[in-house]
Amino acid sequence: MMDYLPSDSAMLVSSINMLLRDGEYDTLESLCYAFGREPEDITNSLLEAGYVWSEAQRQFRPAGYDE
Repeated sequence: MMDYLPSDSAMLVSSINMLLRDGEYDTLESLCYAFGREPEDITNSLLEAGYVWSEAQRQFRPAGYDE
């Protein structure tokens, strides 16, 4: 189990996607709140780094990946 979410964008995406994929958390919101972070802050920060949230895939993906 992780003690904190990384600040590096690539590591953050990898960590969030892994925790959701492995079933540690049911939703992005529950994951964020468990680590004391706001989902909007994470989503906006990763959007600036070129990642978008896919609700259908339950993961962050590179912007433009699904287009």
